[in-house]
Amino acid sequence: LGGAKNHMLVLPDADLDLVADSAINAGFGSAGERCMAVSVLLAVEPVADDLIEKITERISKLRIGDGRREPDMGPLVTEAHRDKVASYIDIAAADGATVVVDGRGIDVDGEKDGFWLGPTLLDNVPTTSRAYTEEIFGPVLSVVRVASYEEGVELINSGQFGNGTAIFTNDGGAARRFQTEIQVG
Repeated sequence: LGGAKNHMLVLPDADLDLVADSAINAGFGSAGERCMAVSVLLAVEPVADDLIEKITERISKLRIGDGRREPDMGPLVTEAHRDKVASYIDIAAADGATVVVDGRGIDVDGEKDGFWLGPTLLDNVPTTSRAYTEEIFGPVLSVVRVASYEEGVELINSGQFGNGTAIFTNDGGAARRFQTEIQVG
């Protein structure tokens, strides 16, 4: 069995505030440790810069911590898993991605114990990078900039591990087309 690598495709006419809220919930809920987590945001240009700004702003407001304190996100399941997830940040950077928000080394209310890795946002992740092609299963959201709807759909359909996907657009025709052209799940 393979892992999961779920994408969200964002068209230029989308409500970027709605997209940013959805990216936070889908990418970082349950610390990204769920099979339906979204780990790739395909941004049809020219929306990527504005969207990254909105997501970054929302990440800064997330509360990371012990579940007894009602945080937005808790720790990862084991130290080994945290370290593996964190290694993908280095992999992405070495492959040319920009680390916009780095969740490594975060201070969590003075907590020394726990397998903490905060939300991480990567930009310009190459589709050849292991950070794009492999399941990370943690709080790492990769932005891949694409030129068109068609390029986004091609990337989604060519992935090995798509459990699910989503499109964000205000164009009903594009949404219907997506529904019939997508091959994941």
